[in-house]
Amino acid sequence: MNLPLSHAATAPAEEKVTSADIIVIGAGASGTAATMAAAEKGAKVILLEKQPIVGGTGNFAEGIFAANSSMQKRQGIIVTPDMAFKTIMDYSHWLANPFVVRAFVDKSADTIEWVKSKGIAFEYIGPGGPGGMLTWHVIDGPGHGRHLIKTFHEHFKTMGVTTYVKVAGKDLVMKDGKVVGVKAIDSDGKEITYESKAVIVATGGYANNKEMLEKYVSFPDTIMVGNVGKDGDGIKMAWKAGASEDGMGVLQAYRPGLPGYATNSHLLAAARQPYLWVDNKGHRFTDESNVIIWPHSGNALSKIGGVMYSIFDEDTKKHYINAGIDVPIGEWVLAQTKLTKFDGEFEKEQAKNRGFVFKSDTIDGLAKEMGMDPATLKATIEQNNHFATQKRDDVFNKNMEYIRAVKTGPFYAVSMRPAALGTLGGVKIDEKMQAINKSGDPVPGLYVVGNDAGGMYGDTYDLLLGGGTFGFALNSGRIAGENALQYISANK
Repeated sequence: MNLPLSHAATAPAEEKVTSADIIVIGAGASGTAATMAAAEKGAKVILLEKQPIVGGTGNFAEGIFAANSSMQKRQGIIVTPDMAFKTIMDYSHWLANPFVVRAFVDKSADTIEWVKSKGIAFEYIGPGGPGGMLTWHVIDGPGHGRHLIKTFHEHFKTMGVTTYVKVAGKDLVMKDGKVVGVKAIDSDGKEITYESKAVIVATGGYANNKEMLEKYVSFPDTIMVGNVGKDGDGIKMAWKAGASEDGMGVLQAYRPGLPGYATNSHLLAAARQPYLWVDNKGHRFTDESNVIIWPHSGNALSKIGGVMYSIFDEDTKKHYINAGIDVPIGEWVLAQTKLTKFDGEFEKEQAKNRGFVFKSDTIDGLAKEMGMDPATLKATIEQNNHFATQKRDDVFNKNMEYIRAVKTGPFYAVSMRPAALGTLGGVKIDEKMQAINKSGDPVPGLYVVGNDAGGMYGDTYDLLLGGGTFGFALNSGRIAGENALQYISANK
């Protein structure tokens, strides 16, 4: 699934390049976009990536946000930048940086055309959640985001780009208050200093930094999906260079998950269906259908301490297997997919004895297996069944389409934990993606993009505008690349 090393390295070791107009730290979606934006205008760019392959979590992305794209106009879809701006700002209660948000939404339509000009096609336009605004421009190609990353890096081979993999940026080089380079470590532990006129930080956040998660995140044991080596390197470098902190603690909250399971798991797909979820005492704690706008279910789970159980009976299990699931798991497990692998996955997990799956012929037995008071769990299930009969949820007013009775044994439970697709904040930026210091001024020569940048979100991630994080990665990278060139030109 990942891009092979042969597609990533573009400069032989004997031709080591150590100076360029711009250095980009991180070859994920935002770093790749920043590199393209600068290189296509003639800049010499050094692109550093500490992993052996490029793409990062961009390899797992599916579609790009845009407002007022040519595709939307052609299909009669009305989503203007003003509509998108208001949606984002209202959702964040104006905690998001309005100038960053405005720059993003205004650039988004042109970025679709820009991406198309590189040879990328789009499959369709979808919403973030059912019935939502149609903003999610899904990439047509193997692996969606992976296809875009690979295509861009193929272009780099004939441009002024030198890509080094297994080289980690460790510190920014300062001179007269300006950022003029990067100190890095290669795979042999050798320190290399790269000189430049500007630096763009695109290291993807701090999803794998346990210390930072403990300090900033409400549930630091959150399962990070698709994140490797996201240690907050770029954020810490920028802070050390004088940049201010912004947006720490915001996660790209995802559907509840299980450690060690891929997104296409049938066991997970069953457990993520929005029927009956309880906390570790056996009480319902949320409108389960908020898993459709999955950041909300992630927030609800973190709120109760990070442990929940999805409960269903034999009839519902047969429904999953014979008729298919009702709520899709993104592009990974589509609606009406028949969960034919469920029994096998359940049995394998049961054999591991990790305490994540449970099965019993009775509710009393199920409760005892989970360490709950049987009376409490039985009362919760009786209430759920009453709601199913009367066709109304008197507590959370859940859509009746997502209430199913739990009556026929054997009974099943899957214990899940908070999951996230990454962290979403770190460094304060302005609308040019310049890092901003504590006095409110830019740190000269320093730009921060993608998941290292704060400002796009308030206190939580949203799914109201599909393709938002991938779109911000590409747009912020592009904006940074263009503005870095303007900065260099103005400071010759």
